[in-house]
Amino acid sequence: MRQFKLLVLLVIIGIFSVSCTRDKGPLGSETNPVKFFFVPSVDAKVLTEKTKHLKTYLEQNTKYKFKIQVPTSFVAVVEAFGTSRADVASVNTFGYILAHEKYGAEALLTVERFGHTDYKGQFITRSDSKISSISDIAGKKIAYVDPASTSGYLLPATMLKKASIKPAEMMFATRHDNVVTMVRERQVDVGATFYSPPEEGKIQDARRLVLTQFPEIEKEVKILELTDAIPNDPIVFRKGMPAEMKTEIQEALLAYVGTEEGKANFHEMYGVTNFTKATDKNYDGVREILKSLGKSASDLVKK
Repeated sequence: MRQFKLLVLLVIIGIFSVSCTRDKGPLGSETNPVKFFFVPSVDAKVLTEKTKHLKTYLEQNTKYKFKIQVPTSFVAVVEAFGTSRADVASVNTFGYILAHEKYGAEALLTVERFGHTDYKGQFITRSDSKISSISDIAGKKIAYVDPASTSGYLLPATMLKKASIKPAEMMFATRHDNVVTMVRERQVDVGATFYSPPEEGKIQDARRLVLTQFPEIEKEVKILELTDAIPNDPIVFRKGMPAEMKTEIQEALLAYVGTEEGKANFHEMYGVTNFTKATDKNYDGVREILKSLGKSASDLVKK
């Protein structure tokens, strides 16, 4: 009898386990929506608010349901591709290289900013600082964005390394706007962030992210020097997604950023004004940078 009861218990546990692991339904359905991730390079509250409209638009203009998520870091987005928790993501360039290297994620769109499909990093310092060139960064305190940020770490750090310039101290501020604020508040001597050229007399680089809080930021913080250009951040799709689904979402995103509200939302989130179709080959230049350093994307994240 005791063995019979144990057998019944095991059967019940087995049934429960099967029900818990049962297929949630086809990808894009109500019970298994397309998971769309956005890297937290600006305030997560802004991203959460602005992507609500995107979610509605995508569900009205594709056959699929969507779930928008804003994780805690670039690396969290990358790892979400490895566990199939992310299907689509707006991710930084370096994060894409890592996601492709580790999990076969595929770039199908590159963002445009006022007609530009590439961008540069920048070194910034206070306008009243005695630092006048990157050579003056030696022995100073510098703030980067994140180890997985191309413009906010990889490019500027590589530039300093090639020039044999060693800061006395470095830190990661997690977001571009945080770096700008730390420079303004004299918490660091120099910062590294993304650069975009001015449009219609208005700044479009990382300093614009704090204009509401600090209206005089353009006068208070200056650009010290720019890095080489790299491709803009991509919209990335998980390996194994149906080709028809990827194409439909790709076309819907192109249409969305062509609308007045879509363009306004993406501009406020990431300074994006348009998308252009892309392939993985668009990012081979970034891989060449890593190759010249004798590093892989994974190596740099481990640091």
